Amino acid sequence: MKRGCIILLLFISLALAGCESRAGSAGLGALGGAAAGAGGYEWKINQELNRIEEARERGAMSQEEYNIRKDQIQRMSVLK
Repeated sequence: MKRGCIILLLFISLALAGCESRAGSAGLGALGGAAAGAGGYEWKINQELNRIEEARERGAMSQEEYNIRKDQIQRMSVLK
């Protein structure tokens, strides 16, 4: 959560400063694309967490296996 706030503040400050030049606008576009990519990555991680939760509830996965897999998935998160 803290990392997300820092990224948001950085994005806003670059947006304000980036309007002054072409290089700033290009940099802002690149940053926006990176933010969109990270958002998609986090969405995919959330989908995977939901998938293993459903598998555990169905009995297809033990609680121990679920905990291990959940820990592995959460370690891949950008936002932690």
